[in-house]
Amino acid sequence: MTVGIPIRRLWPEPSDLPLDDATLTALYGRADQPRLRVNFVASLDGAVTVDGYSAGLSGEPDKRVFSLLRMLCDALVVAAGTLRHEGYRAVRLDERRRAWRREHGLAEYPTLVVVSGSLDLDPAQAAFADAPVRPVVLTHAGVDPPPGLADVADVLRCGTDRVDLAAGLDELHRRGLTQLLCEGGPHLLGALTAADLVDELCLTVAPLLAGPGPGRITAGDATPPRQLPLRHVLAADDGVLLLRHARG
Repeated sequence: MTVGIPIRRLWPEPSDLPLDDATLTALYGRADQPRLRVNFVASLDGAVTVDGYSAGLSGEPDKRVFSLLRMLCDALVVAAGTLRHEGYRAVRLDERRRAWRREHGLAEYPTLVVVSGSLDLDPAQAAFADAPVRPVVLTHAGVDPPPGLADVADVLRCGTDRVDLAAGLDELHRRGLTQLLCEGGPHLLGALTAADLVDELCLTVAPLLAGPGPGRITAGDATPPRQLPLRHVLAADDGVLLLRHARG
């Protein structure tokens, strides 16, 4: 991974000046109302993974924005399959980002929220066992948690035979977690889109062709197309594009 690759603004208000973290933070920002932001990386030909993992698409500029988005959110939402496959560890931030959160009246760390219809979860996984803030699991009434899960996470049942995502987000809002960042996976994005819950998509486009095979950033049943206007376009000096689309 190359360190210190400049990121510049292409649109609106193009500028050749590299963006510092304060400017990037202002560009992404926090909303004054509940918001679900989704963050993904994809190849030029739409692949969500290389060799089965998203890490093959991500470089230093993407990781820089990735870290800023985690700093800005109240809760990090992820599907159980992505948690397992990508080997999520505890959601932690460095001291500089924790200080920013303290200065803005936020908890030092965002809360991890795992969406699981089967509760096929390992309480010993570091994402739970080493979490600095007690995670939340959104599930439904038709499954029972594995032994030990309730010791390391709050298990919230939203729905009878499948996870009711709208009800789950409402419960998170009641807990004061209004700025939500979803990191996938594709089936969770598909379900959130179907429920019309996606307010914003931050998409990193990596300058490579992955070829046939990998899936897209979204999966699941077909849903009507939804407009999501472009808000900014950033470009890194290594050819990566950083797009932000959001509702008005």
